[in-house]
Amino acid sequence: MAKFELKLPKMGESVAEATITSWLKEVGDTIEADEAVLEIATDKVDSEVPSEVTGVLVEKLFNVDDVVQVGQVIAIIETEGQGSVDIAAPKAESVKQEPLAQVAQTVEAAKETVAAVSSSEDRFYSPLVKNIAKEEGISQAELDTISGTGKDGRVTKNDILAHLESRKSAPQPVKAVEAPKAAPTKPAAAPVVASGGDEIIEMTRMGKIIAHHMVESVQTSAHVQSFIEADVTKIWNWRNKVKDAFAKREGENLTFTPIFMEAIAKALRDFPMMNVSLQGDTIIKKKHINLGMAAALGDGNLIVPVIKDADQLNLVGMTKKVNDLANRARLNQLKPDDIQGGTYTVTNVGTFGSIMGTPIINQPQVGILALGAIRKVPAVVETPEGDFIGIRYRMFLSHSYDHRVVNGALGGQFVKAVKDYLEAWDSNREI
Repeated sequence: MAKFELKLPKMGESVAEATITSWLKEVGDTIEADEAVLEIATDKVDSEVPSEVTGVLVEKLFNVDDVVQVGQVIAIIETEGQGSVDIAAPKAESVKQEPLAQVAQTVEAAKETVAAVSSSEDRFYSPLVKNIAKEEGISQAELDTISGTGKDGRVTKNDILAHLESRKSAPQPVKAVEAPKAAPTKPAAAPVVASGGDEIIEMTRMGKIIAHHMVESVQTSAHVQSFIEADVTKIWNWRNKVKDAFAKREGENLTFTPIFMEAIAKALRDFPMMNVSLQGDTIIKKKHINLGMAAALGDGNLIVPVIKDADQLNLVGMTKKVNDLANRARLNQLKPDDIQGGTYTVTNVGTFGSIMGTPIINQPQVGILALGAIRKVPAVVETPEGDFIGIRYRMFLSHSYDHRVVNGALGGQFVKAVKDYLEAWDSNREI
């Protein structure tokens, strides 16, 4: 018999840790290869951790709600056959014996050291920052005072090193003997007030994260909106003409979303300063156009999977990517990489009948476009023979952008470019 170490897999460039939300298998259960063993949650998405081998779960090294670092061993699976990692204990003669009391004391001291600083719902610290804080003796209270210049205001390696330099150069005050102060405590939450018969609903973990991000975005960016109406009659008629043949040939439903995504990707290519992010006083101009696609989940929450290199996809490729991400979002099967790296976001408020909206920017991006409902309305149609009133399919495009880096001219020109691409649709286009 051999034993296999099940480790927390790498889940994306910026994901360093995850929280265990539930164990799907108990000690003694038989596990098949590729069968899910536990569920985890990051600050972006929930997912499952499958077993790489067939065997029996003999040990769980973490409990529900524990935070695990990428690469840490989270469970031991006993296997048969070759190819498994043998992690049997070393022979007694090769191990230097220590008194049990000393070993226990060492373990407890290590736990206390690791727990010296930690992340919270309002403040995330990477393992690297935590290690530096531990080595330099920076307390949780001191770490919380450091201003972060990273994504979402996170404290980076450079931030904590700069803080250490300033601390060394600052004059050391004469220490006075003071009465010990009580440790600062987190303000108690205001009591929930409800009338008789009211239902009290606790926010989900994802709901709390979304709420935090939304408030943080409004506090960070100077939101400005531009609105424009587009005539999509040509697109409406073209899609009705080709959708059945497309579904038969490609096995995919052709919705309006990939058509709109194609136009937005082209407009971002024309106006690259909309495809940027802001870090402190520095603008990062993105090389890739990665479109975030806001998708509603069954529990009422929202998630934003990302279409990578959207400007490189033709309409068939865009349709398949949109459908795949939307389906997996509904089934809660998105992977952390699926929601990483977005450079601009699109949300379809028209799905719920809204004709326009004022969406909140997805930090650290600088723009988000809301697609309103397509309506059949009377409109003035201009022709070389004169103007007339006709029935047209029209929709509003609502563009929210960060006025710190995007002025009204750029914000308006960009959404106008999207409108122009939609209205210039080739009614004879083949797909």
